[in-house]
Amino acid sequence: MAPSAYHKLQNKHVLVLGGSSGIGYAVADGAIASGAKVTISSSSQTRVDAAVARLRSDYPSQPDTITGFPTDLSNPATVEDDLDTLFKKAESNHGTIHHVVLTAASSLVIAPVETMSVDAILSTSHMRLVLPMTLGKVASRYLPKANTSSITITSGSVTKKPAKGWALMSYYGGGLSTLAKALAVDLAPIRANVVRPGYVETELWTEEQKISTAKVVAKSTLTGVPAKGEDVAEAYLWLMKDSNVTGAAAETDSGGLLA
Repeated sequence: MAPSAYHKLQNKHVLVLGGSSGIGYAVADGAIASGAKVTISSSSQTRVDAAVARLRSDYPSQPDTITGFPTDLSNPATVEDDLDTLFKKAESNHGTIHHVVLTAASSLVIAPVETMSVDAILSTSHMRLVLPMTLGKVASRYLPKANTSSITITSGSVTKKPAKGWALMSYYGGGLSTLAKALAVDLAPIRANVVRPGYVETELWTEEQKISTAKVVAKSTLTGVPAKGEDVAEAYLWLMKDSNVTGAAAETDSGGLLA
C-alpha cells in the first residue's frame, strides 16, 4: 500500500474549538504535523493570536495553513449564529471543513451534591450540554456527507469512575458520551466520537497544581504520571483519521479506570 494511504489528514481542514490552549492546542499542533490545514477558535482574541503565532513559529514552512478566530460561544441566545459565523470564516480561509474538534468548556464545578445549587447547575450546562448539541447541528451544514468527515467532542474519565464531589461533572460527561453516539446515528455517514481524558498536565496548571496532582496521579493510576497534551491529542488524531470508527469513546486516562 502506498505510504500516502496513512497521511489521512494531509490537506484536510480541521476546526478546533478551544484550540488556543491545553488539549485543544495540542490537537491543533498534531493536526498540522499530520499535514492538515487548521483553524483554531477560543473566546479570547489575545489567546488566539498568541496560539496562531506560536504554531506558525513552529511550522515556518506552512504559515498560511494556520488561522484562528475569537468566538464567544457562551451566549445561549446567539450560540447557533455564532457557530455559523465561525464556520463561514473558517471556510473562507481554508475551504471545506472536514473535521471538527470540541475541547472548549467552562470552569469545573466540584462540590458535594448536598451543597450543589441550581444556579451552579444552570451556569455550567450551556457549554457542556447546549453547545455540543448545537455544534452537531451547525457542523452538519458544512461537513461533507462522507465517512471521511468527523466531529469529536470531549468528556472525561470521571464519567466512568466518578470521584467524590464530581457528581455534576460526571453527569455532563455521561451526556457527552451518549451525545457522540446519537450524533453518529443522526448525522451518518459523518462520524461522531468522544475522547475521555483523565489527568492531563497543560500549561494552564500552576506549579502548585502540578505538584499536588502528581501525588494524586501516582497513587490512583497505573502509569503513575499525568498525561501531556500531546499524548492525549493522539486519541483525537486517531478518531479523525480512522474513517471506520464512529459512535466510539477513546479512553486516555493513565490507566485510572483499572487502578
